[in-house]
Order: sequence, then C-alpha cells, then structure tokens
Amino acid sequence: MKLRWFVVLFVLLAGCSSKPKNDYRNPPYNPTVPVQRAMQWMPISQKAGAAWGLDPKFITAIIAVESGGNPNVVSKSGAVGLMQLKPSTAGREVYRYMGWKGDPSVSELKNPERNISMGTAYFSILEHGVLAGIEDPQVMQYALVTSYVNGAGALLRTFSSDRKTAIRKINGMDKDEFFNYIVENHPSSQAPRYIWKVQKAMDAID
Repeated sequence: MKLRWFVVLFVLLAGCSSKPKNDYRNPPYNPTVPVQRAMQWMPISQKAGAAWGLDPKFITAIIAVESGGNPNVVSKSGAVGLMQLKPSTAGREVYRYMGWKGDPSVSELKNPERNISMGTAYFSILEHGVLAGIEDPQVMQYALVTSYVNGAGALLRTFSSDRKTAIRKINGMDKDEFFNYIVENHPSSQAPRYIWKVQKAMDAID
C-alpha cells in the first residue's frame, strides 16, 4: 500500500514539475477582430495621445485588449468602457489630478471620448508619477501595461520594497529581460499575459 501511494505521489510531482510556471500564451489570443473594432476610435486616440504624450497605437491596443472596441462593456469588477476604467480607482485618480471632486459616472465612462481621454490621462499619471525614472521607452511601456492591469505597487514590489531600488533594478534590464523577470516573479499570472496580448495587438495595427 505504501509503495502504491509513493508511486502515485511521484507521478503527481513529476506532472507538476513538467508544467511551465506561467504559460502566458494559453489560451491563444487573436488580436485581428478586436484591433479592427478598436481602430474605429483612432481619431479620439490620436487626440488623447497628443494631449497626454502617449502613442495612439498603444492606446488602440489597450482598447482592443480591454474591451474589444465596445464602449458599453462593464466588467464583473465594475470596470467601464473602452479602456475599462473603474470609477472609484483610476477614474477617481484622474479626477483628483484634474482638480475635480467625486468619481466619474458609469454613463460618463461609456462615452468613448471621455473614456479614452481619462484612460490616457491615467497612463500619463503612472508614467510621470510612481513609474518616473524608468529610462528605456519599451520597458516603460511594459511597466505601464503591468501597472494598468495589476497596479504599480505590485509591479515595483516585484523588484524591491523600496521604490528607488526597484527603479534602479528595472533600469538594468532591457525589454526582454524585464518581461522574463515578470514571467518568473510577478505574483499575478495575468501580468505577463497582458503584456503579451497588448504587444500582439500593437503588432496587428497597420
């Protein structure tokens, strides 16, 4: 009996060890249709990108991944619209940055122009705020994506509990090294998959 359980345990452990730590490419993701739908909002993305210093292709890729270009989507967690903004978190932060009181309404965030403008503003707040100091533009893009989906605090803590140390470690990496570090060390499996999906969406934009 003991021998049988030992064999079962060995097989289970062998099966676990053969699995990749984070198979971020599964399930597969085809960005073609989401990107086509997101492209209809490119004029707004271009305007918002010019206002906040963000690449319109990047904004379009975020829209494709987050909502598939549907401005009326509301997630189970309460994220709203094209760039899937939560009124009480990202929405509130943008409001505070602009000097406004309260939180944006769901109807406001379903408005494509408002949603894209606020989502782009939020990326700018991250880039010039908590993530300021990251030097490589591509690494910054990956850091923004990771922060957008799982929080900037979680990203920095993956490198160090001290922000300056975390930024210094990040600056010692190129984009591939940064991505591999996220795959191996970020507590959320969603983080590397999100980077991968956004990059695939950007590659699909003409």
